[in-house]
Amino acid sequence: MKYILYFSVFLFTLNCSINKVSNIHGFRSLDTKSEKILISKTNKNDVRDILGPPSSISNFDDIWFYIERKKTNQQILKLGKKKISKNNVLLLKFDTMGLVVSKEIIDIDDMNEIKIAEKKTTKKFKQDNTIYNIFSTLREKINAPTRNRKK
Repeated sequence: MKYILYFSVFLFTLNCSINKVSNIHGFRSLDTKSEKILISKTNKNDVRDILGPPSSISNFDDIWFYIERKKTNQQILKLGKKKISKNNVLLLKFDTMGLVVSKEIIDIDDMNEIKIAEKKTTKKFKQDNTIYNIFSTLREKINAPTRNRKK
């Protein structure tokens, strides 16, 4: 009887570790749905019918953002850590008439290639002179709370 119980527990844990759980945030199958959107023919209403309301809308230009992210569980030894397996962003830019001007899909490989500028800007004035140090210590003493002041 014990062996049957051990065997069933073993099969149950084996079953749970084989099936990977995926969490999808945003829109499903964004890349296939975006193929229905045609440049200079599809308007905002058609886009809402195809994809639904956008995840975000730009304040400066008329750009709509649609986001899709899929996280899946890794191995059982990783103790529930999730890996991003799919990360797509669809950018739709509209003209003044509401027609799609440009369409761009950024996937996870494109996002990993973004390079950050390492150039640093410097101030025109420096704060490490003696006059600044004197005034900063005076300012700190003036703004400091009074200690144990008795009335």
